[in-house]
Amino acid sequence: MRLELTKRADYAIRAVLALARAAEGERLSVRQVAADQRIPVRFLPRVMSDLVRAGLIEGATGRTGGYRLGFRASDVSLLDIVEAVEGDSRRRTCVLRGGQCLSADVCDVHVVFVAAQEALLGQLAAASVGELIAKD
Repeated sequence: MRLELTKRADYAIRAVLALARAAEGERLSVRQVAADQRIPVRFLPRVMSDLVRAGLIEGATGRTGGYRLGFRASDVSLLDIVEAVEGDSRRRTCVLRGGQCLSADVCDVHVVFVAAQEALLGQLAAASVGELIAKD
């Protein structure tokens, strides 16, 4: 069993953490975030756009533009970030049968996997950006 983030979610988390560590009110360019976090600069604008659309960060164009947090770091979770770029994180595919999970005819391991999924999502929801950067 593999438990890993997509590149998109990985980049989004690292970008938000970089913005959270910036001085209050400071805007960072895509190039600054990409260089600081070792993220390919060609991919980062799409991730940042998703984060802006979700309201997690604010973006401004122009010479003094860039990105900054659109929230207090303690008010957003890892789950918020992942879902901003990936959508709803809940599994919809049956673990054993593949295809759509049918609640009327669940497989033998349905209850166990749903509980594991909820535990994982709960952990991601409980981990705030503020707590993560406070550990630095």
